[in-house]
Amino acid sequence: MAANYLNELNEAQKTAVVNTEGPSLVIAGAGSGKTRVLTYRIAHLLQKGVPAHSVLALTFTNKAAGEMKERIINIAGYDNSRYLWMGTFHSIFARILRSDADKLGYPSSYTIYDSTDTRSLIRTIIREMGLDDKVYKPSSVAARISAAKNNLVSARDYASNRSITERDRMAKVPMLSEIYLKYAGRCYKAGAMDFDDLLMNTNILFRDYPEALAKYQARFSYILVDEYQDTNYSQYLIIKALSEKHRNLCVVGDDAQSIYSFRGARIENILNFRNDYPDYALYKLERNYRSTKTIVDAANSIIRHNKGQISKTVYSENIRGNRLRIMESMTDGEEGFRIASDIFDRSISEQVKWEEFAVLYRTNAQSRIFEETFRKKNIPYKIYGGLSFYERKEIKDILAYLRMIINPNDEEALRRTINYPKRGIGKTTVDRIFEAAAGKEQTAWEIISEPAGYQSLLTPATLKRIKVYTDLINSLSSECSGINAYDAALRTATATGIMKELKEGETREEVSKYENLQELLNAIREFTDEAETNGEPSGLASYLESVALLTDRDTEKEEDKNKVTLMTMHSAKGLEFKHVYLAGLEENLFPSVMSLYEDRGIEEERRLFYVAITRAKEQATLSYALNRYKWGKLENCKPSRFLAEIDEDYIEYPDDRGKSSKISSGRINRSFDPGAKSIRDRQTEHRTVPGRKLKRVVSPSGFNPAHNQPAVEADLNEGSIVYHERFGRGTIISIDGEAPNTTALVNFDDSGEKKLLLRFARLKLERN
Repeated sequence: MAANYLNELNEAQKTAVVNTEGPSLVIAGAGSGKTRVLTYRIAHLLQKGVPAHSVLALTFTNKAAGEMKERIINIAGYDNSRYLWMGTFHSIFARILRSDADKLGYPSSYTIYDSTDTRSLIRTIIREMGLDDKVYKPSSVAARISAAKNNLVSARDYASNRSITERDRMAKVPMLSEIYLKYAGRCYKAGAMDFDDLLMNTNILFRDYPEALAKYQARFSYILVDEYQDTNYSQYLIIKALSEKHRNLCVVGDDAQSIYSFRGARIENILNFRNDYPDYALYKLERNYRSTKTIVDAANSIIRHNKGQISKTVYSENIRGNRLRIMESMTDGEEGFRIASDIFDRSISEQVKWEEFAVLYRTNAQSRIFEETFRKKNIPYKIYGGLSFYERKEIKDILAYLRMIINPNDEEALRRTINYPKRGIGKTTVDRIFEAAAGKEQTAWEIISEPAGYQSLLTPATLKRIKVYTDLINSLSSECSGINAYDAALRTATATGIMKELKEGETREEVSKYENLQELLNAIREFTDEAETNGEPSGLASYLESVALLTDRDTEKEEDKNKVTLMTMHSAKGLEFKHVYLAGLEENLFPSVMSLYEDRGIEEERRLFYVAITRAKEQATLSYALNRYKWGKLENCKPSRFLAEIDEDYIEYPDDRGKSSKISSGRINRSFDPGAKSIRDRQTEHRTVPGRKLKRVVSPSGFNPAHNQPAVEADLNEGSIVYHERFGRGTIISIDGEAPNTTALVNFDDSGEKKLLLRFARLKLERN
């Protein structure tokens, strides 16, 4: 045990580490060392003699859990740490469900569907129902089902809730509840759970089987949760239930970095912690070790505009550092060129590695311009969130075979493998098999395992080919039972003919696919060796579970190092770079037009801005374009309102030659354009490209945020029944203010009370 580990902490960190009893809320500002505090708190518990198996630590990425466990082992020793329950929410609850899956009607070898499997199954259901996939977009339907599950609304509850189904009807997707019912039924029959099921089913298990809850309540004397501000309702309830017995719950997070509401995250979980645990202890980590004083002070000047927050004063003792640079471009194309040029020049003049640069943007679509300009300048880059290793076809194909071996009822795995490598079983045949399965309320595997019931539909030759496939799966299931994941995978790759097919490839693409298969086998070998060394399960089921729960950060390769990172602001959370460029800082892009509907939407966008700026260690550059292509037209843009919220002491406006102008007379000026307006002025004016006529931005729906109040406003009164395209049906409680800033407090049937700015809300009056 490293005896001096507490000496590495500042006083605030040390206080949060050593006070381990009772409910604790650790508010950790950006760059304040929260991971170290969480890690050392666990190590401190082990030093005090708390058994490792009594400690539950929940994180949001496998990588974070792995790094924390490594640090704990360095402090507390391997033997003291090896039985810690540490991992992501999904991996920990998947482990719990493996033991009790039969109580919920699932096999212990249930399959975990990733997002690709989910969308694929939903797409199949939409097609089978004869619905238009442009109306019922698989990704949108999946998001809707995910939101329902995160709020513990089952498919049956969803279908029987008149308010929900009415909202779907008004949104012109009346069959959504039927899709959800079919999706839930198909997953259950296939012995599969998606990511959201892992949380919802854990809640169901604890609700319906008190003895299961009591077992884990007794086991976990201490519970620690990282990134608590990012937890959803389902996770919140599980944490609350598990911590009821011992009440030694420590949650770590930062309300100012709550940016994932679109995934179901509830900032209320951290803001209301004191209400859930009135006897809680509050610890604040306010010293930022990452960024310069200027960057920290600028970020503070932004976030102070939010009303819903826990008071704290983040500070830095690093050097004062450079001001935040404001970069204005005439077009989005020029923006891409200027940022690429600036990165190229700085890499040479300051001898900065490519990996120390990051370009952050609000939406994935913005990456295109940077990809093009970076290629032209030969700047190496990687796109975070692009096609990951495990999303490649050849990898998903072999993994599908491994899934079939442990769970032949896995519908999506059967679809991928039944005719790969090609064995003459066409799409029409596969469709007939699944139609027969649906008609008999059986799985596709049950149908093809007993061909007597459907042989009249198929030719004898096709029946023979299907038997070859079922014999292969049955044989592999028998051979791979009881052996480790690597041996099973190698045997499968050989027996199926996949190894042979890929090895015989001659093109560069085919060779690459074979190399990817080899890399997968290497990864499985590594998993097997590590599991066996640690005395953990090393079979196929354990491996497939670990793969299903991987994130992009967990699969970063060595060849991706020393490249400029292109990523969304949401993806950047938890990362840091010397130089950070924030691109596309314009109204309706950032903040996004969707956030303008309510105050809390703007506050979340402001938190996202705060998170993005605090990724920078030495320099942050804030960029916007005066004109941007939207829907095929070049439209003029206004700088983001958030730029005007930064204290002017912390910003500067560089000219084209890299020299910086000073802030004078309280205004931000361009040194090469003495007549230029300040950012605040630019928010109320537009400039167009010389010689080109530009139209005002109008969204595809015809909604123009800059128009005055909608005509319907004159008809709105307290008590009016209204409909909102996002929140559904509601009743106006009160109306305040004058145009153009009139607001309405609306109590929505499903979403509760929302304060909306009427000029953006697009409320529809329900008339008698």
